[in-house]
Amino acid sequence: MKLDEVVNKDQESSEQQQQPRRSGKRLLWFLLIPVVLSASAFFGAQARQTKSQQLGATTKSLEAQTVNVIHPQRGQSNSDLTLPGMIQAFSQSPIYARVDGYVRTWYVDIGAHVTKGQLLAEIDAPEVDQQLNQARAMLQQAETSLALAKVTAPRYQELIKTNSVSQQEVDQNNQNLAAQTANVQAASAAVSRLEQMQGFEKIVAPFDGVITLRKTDFGDLVNAGNAGIGRELFQISQNNVVRVFVTVPEEFSAQVRPGTKASMDLTSLPNRHFAAAVTRTTDAIDPNSRTLTVELDIPNPSGELLPGAYANVHFQLPLNVVPLVLPASTILFQADGPQVGVVNSQSQVELRKVTLGHDFGDTIQILTGVRAADAVIANPPDSLTNGMHVVVQSASSSSTSAGAKGN
Repeated sequence: MKLDEVVNKDQESSEQQQQPRRSGKRLLWFLLIPVVLSASAFFGAQARQTKSQQLGATTKSLEAQTVNVIHPQRGQSNSDLTLPGMIQAFSQSPIYARVDGYVRTWYVDIGAHVTKGQLLAEIDAPEVDQQLNQARAMLQQAETSLALAKVTAPRYQELIKTNSVSQQEVDQNNQNLAAQTANVQAASAAVSRLEQMQGFEKIVAPFDGVITLRKTDFGDLVNAGNAGIGRELFQISQNNVVRVFVTVPEEFSAQVRPGTKASMDLTSLPNRHFAAAVTRTTDAIDPNSRTLTVELDIPNPSGELLPGAYANVHFQLPLNVVPLVLPASTILFQADGPQVGVVNSQSQVELRKVTLGHDFGDTIQILTGVRAADAVIANPPDSLTNGMHVVVQSASSSSTSAGAKGN
């Protein structure tokens, strides 16, 4: 019994010693588990943030298109400034009817050379003819009444001397004479007006020229004046001298003045050059295009210069400002006209409209729209839009050195 009691006491003391140890281990685990979970959550969040940043950077790099840029170069300074021009007739006029009626006949067609006063067409206007007959009859009636008044008034002047008539009757006959005289003048004016209207039944050429349009045929009903659609009968152009209109960029406006020498050539007439000089200018810069419109008058006795044709006009002048030159591959030809893409300081695309000068094949003159310091996108895609973010791969200012030649 004593031995058992001793063993039991030893076991009880051993259990009492192990119980605080177990409590300490449990407390340690309770402290470690939250720390481990917090560390795991922290490192997991860091990993997700890093992956998110990497994904955002990858997405942004995919959104931003990589482009190459070049800088415009100055061409050679010489005295030949080439600009596009448009040929127009010196005088051009539509021809309308002046009376209502039907087209009886027409005598000329497009391409016919006519002289001033030449008969082009005739119009049947029966209302005007009848009104003229009526006016002539009224004139004859007024003339008859005037003849009677001219006889009656002097008679009463003689009868008043013998007191055979009253002064009232004399005054009435004098007034009747004046009234009949006025009636004859009014009737005569009405006849003259209707005779002129009847003369408008014949359509004649207002000046020497070429018929460029015929919009009438036999039996067509026409109205007087230019009211309505399709009332124009003919169109005539005077082509013995043509006008050539050229829009000159503002930077050259001070040098292109009346009297400035120039020459012109056309694609349709190769190896032909036509001497010209500036005849007049608008003396004002167009606020929309920032250009000066100038006119050159060129003799055209043979009629080989056709109105509406496109021409190259070469101005002979010293260039104080040398045009910039860019590769032709940098030009975007869109609905709004030729444009180039410029990368600004925020790495965004700016589409700028440009005015093109002489085309050298691989390169082309840029008269307005860009500056020498601009970073122009080389070989821009058609999908380029304003505000697009891009990544500049390389910048080369020597890319156009081979084409940096002037006109």
